[in-house]
Amino acid sequence: MTRLEKSLKRELRIAKTSYVLTIDPGGFKLTKKGRRKGIEIEWKDLVSGDEAMAVALRASVDSL
Repeated sequence: MTRLEKSLKRELRIAKTSYVLTIDPGGFKLTKKGRRKGIEIEWKDLVSGDEAMAVALRASVDSL
């Protein structure tokens, strides 16, 4: 398996809207194409199942 050592970016379309998914060793970020702000989640928060992460995710989705 290849170790993730630097950022990896991919474009995806969801319901006719383009997004950029950036995956890096610290976590991932989903933003609308051409924008800087988006949803950011660290891997440690994702695997811990932390309730605060769920609250932060809902808040960040509302900001899109």
